[in-house]
Amino acid sequence: MMHGIHQWLLGVAMLLLAASGDASAGQPLVLDSSMSAVPLSSRISFRHDVLASDGSTQAFRRAREGQYAPLPDGNPSFGFQEGAFWFYLTVVNRDDQEPRWLLVQEYALSDNLNLYLRYPDGHVEHQAGGDHVPFGNRYVRYRHPNFRLDLPVGQPVEILLRVQSQSSMQVPLVLYTPPAFAEVLRDAQFSTGLYYGIVLALLIYNLVLWLMLRDAGYFWYLLHVAAFGLVLFTLNGYGFEYLWPQWPWMADAAVPLSICLALIGMQLFARSYLDLKDRWPLGNTISLGISAFFAVLAVISTQVEYHLVTPLASKAVLIGVLWIIVATLVMLRDDYRPARVFLLAWALFLAGTTMFTLLAFGLVPRNFWTLNGVQIGSALEMLLLSLALGSRYANLRVENIRIVQQSNEQLERSVIDRTKQLRTTMAQLGEANVQLREYSQRDPLTGVYNRRHFRQALEQELLARHANGKPLALLLLDLDHFKQINDRYGHLAGDDCLRQAALCLEDIVGARGGMVARFGGEEFVAVLPATNAKDALQLAEVIRLRIHQTPVVTHNHSIRMSTSIGVHTVDASRETVPEEVIRIADEALYRAKDDGRNCVRHSVTMA
Repeated sequence: MMHGIHQWLLGVAMLLLAASGDASAGQPLVLDSSMSAVPLSSRISFRHDVLASDGSTQAFRRAREGQYAPLPDGNPSFGFQEGAFWFYLTVVNRDDQEPRWLLVQEYALSDNLNLYLRYPDGHVEHQAGGDHVPFGNRYVRYRHPNFRLDLPVGQPVEILLRVQSQSSMQVPLVLYTPPAFAEVLRDAQFSTGLYYGIVLALLIYNLVLWLMLRDAGYFWYLLHVAAFGLVLFTLNGYGFEYLWPQWPWMADAAVPLSICLALIGMQLFARSYLDLKDRWPLGNTISLGISAFFAVLAVISTQVEYHLVTPLASKAVLIGVLWIIVATLVMLRDDYRPARVFLLAWALFLAGTTMFTLLAFGLVPRNFWTLNGVQIGSALEMLLLSLALGSRYANLRVENIRIVQQSNEQLERSVIDRTKQLRTTMAQLGEANVQLREYSQRDPLTGVYNRRHFRQALEQELLARHANGKPLALLLLDLDHFKQINDRYGHLAGDDCLRQAALCLEDIVGARGGMVARFGGEEFVAVLPATNAKDALQLAEVIRLRIHQTPVVTHNHSIRMSTSIGVHTVDASRETVPEEVIRIADEALYRAKDDGRNCVRHSVTMA
């Protein structure tokens, strides 16, 4: 990767500059025509403003008073820290051909950066950056925060940078001339295209195989590759650049959320590939438990502050990969041959993610391997896993051929007996396929249908309206203050509450020929064919009363729940799409919440 090589060369330059001694951090940096890319870690000084209370005037004063110190060992990584960090440097430009430079922070996830330039005449210029500032405000549309520096020839300019962030405090600063920065952009484009080209090729290849073979292992592999690709897309700043440039909240939430999705895909893929359900039931249960933990953590990550959930998610990566390696070793002990390549793939991935995690916590210095280890390890892991899947399928195919040949030989010896056995086997396989299809459509916690099946069923029912000429009703239900139930009684009690709510819904809606599904978290949805607005409202009120009047007895507690319900009905003649129906029902639900919760509201105010 060209960009990785560029980072490595910068790291070498930083070490050479650091060799000149810490005293250089307090001396002005003189720029001349021989310089084009200048790492600042060995030159710049810093101060940790724990209370984040200083302004720029006070920070400049502290710099004059010598209250700033060189970076420890020239390392710009401090881990997860409270407060703000100030960085100070005086620059004198001796290159009359380059009066304009760029200051780049080569870390994409910092929230707020404020740059102050003080010139000899006393006037101060201010620029803002970071992923809490709209992407379009950046001087150059680039994934790393960057600032324009106008440096008059021969005049000392004081540079003061304030960084405050909930993410890992990493502030690798580099000064570039415009031509040198153009080279960085070119190299970054090549390395990024190479990595994501590999990811995209693997996704397309295995998607085709999954569509052809319908093997669950390929599906979970696709989830893992796509989610982890999103992880790196976010960590490298491309998510903020291309996907949510005007959405700072998503810039924070996408990191732990994508990590959790990737970990879920990893666990379920390993469970499928290693055949833990049949070969090691205890390991299968542990894998499912870990997957459930990551699913809960994914939900929590959208509600909890970044600096609390991201360190937990980062550490959980190591735990998740270590468990996969443990399960693989157990399978190797049982002489499961496909586990060999699998173990090598996850060992490489573990090495890369370990370097990434240690760098995030400021425990290792920034260099080529710590910066790019996770990309290298994940790329090799994805390639090896794809090969492992292909090898596993080939082995299964050979085994199937052998079984068929053996079956034919036995069939020749005993046609009647073998025919009976084949019929029995086919019947069992048919039942297993039916159960598997049903399981894929069901929510594993509550037993009701999952969101994916609900989406398909809603689309079919909307089409059926035109044939039967009858309206369709949609109920969107949310358990009130469910997080408080989890916090007070625990998640196991919360699970019991979800199951109880699902039973109430199925009992009432099922009797009317409707369908119930878990929409997500504590939200449920019900589809009621041939139901007008009046009947839908009456049925929703019955559901609300049933849930409110049926306490959940669990773990020596009696928990009383309430629910808010949004109702929307669609006439037989109206053209619409599932997304529009869900959106309108969701608006009715939010109106129910705004009206005090524990009530039913229709999308159209009823007389």
